[in-house]
Formats: sequence, structure tokens, C-alpha cells
Amino acid sequence: MTCPVPKDQQPLNEYVELKEAFFYRWAKKTRSQYLRVLLLMWLGFTIIFLPVAMSIESPSRHLWQFICVASIGGSVGLILPVLLMLSGWNHVKQRLDSAKIFYEESGWYDGQTWEKPEADLAKDRLLVAYEIKPVVNRLQKTLLGIVGFLILSLGSLKVWG
Repeated sequence: MTCPVPKDQQPLNEYVELKEAFFYRWAKKTRSQYLRVLLLMWLGFTIIFLPVAMSIESPSRHLWQFICVASIGGSVGLILPVLLMLSGWNHVKQRLDSAKIFYEESGWYDGQTWEKPEADLAKDRLLVAYEIKPVVNRLQKTLLGIVGFLILSLGSLKVWG
């Protein structure tokens, strides 16, 4: 039986598109490349947040508090792209892991459901286990790390403030 799901809505094609997309492919880079991208994004958000940090703490009088406030702003900004990546990877994971695929033939009003054959489902679940779950786990750990950093930064502000 041929798959009635349009090519752009087939989970495997969604996975290929996601892993090749400029933004989402960062999560699949090597550890050092991934950390470098995160660091650069964090620095970018920190620089954008510097004027706000200056309005909260004076760098000439309270340098440590200024650095903490700027770092907090950079970390809050970094949460958004990581959440977006996690959302995209989780969506594809769910579509590949599911035995039934919802799709639309031509618009929002004509949704259909297709049940995957067992062989396709087994292949998709292997792909999830070996390719997608490690990426999702990496992104979840990244979020936990950012939250931990935020807690430490806020705690150090209370100590010094």
C-alpha cells in the first residue's frame, strides 16, 4: 500500500528537512561546535541586554552586579532559541514515533489519519532512538543548564546585593 500522506507531511521527510534547516541543525553538531554556537548566541543576547543592565547597575560602581545582570539577560534570551529547537525536534520525534499520522490533503478542513505499516513504524522508531532522542536529550540538558546558571546568577546577586 502506498503512503497517501503528501511528501512534505511525511514524518521522514519532515525529519530530513529539520536536520538540514539552518537553525535546527545546530542541535546535531558535534559537542564543541554546539557549545560554541550556544556561547555565541549567549554573548549576542548579553550584548543586546547591556543597556538594560547599565540602567539597573552601574558598571563603574558595581561591576560584579552589572556582569551578573547582563549574564542573566543573555541567559533569558538564550532560552528562547533552545525552546524553539526543542519544540521542532519534539514535533518530529512525536510524528516518527506515532503509529498513526494525521495529515491534510489540501487544507485545514480535510484532515485524514493514516496508519503506518509495521515495517515503517519499526524503522521510524529506530531513527527516533538513535538520531532524535540524543538531540532532544541534549536540548533538555541545555535548558536545565541555563536554568541552573540563572539560579546561580540570581543567587550571587542576592549575596553581593
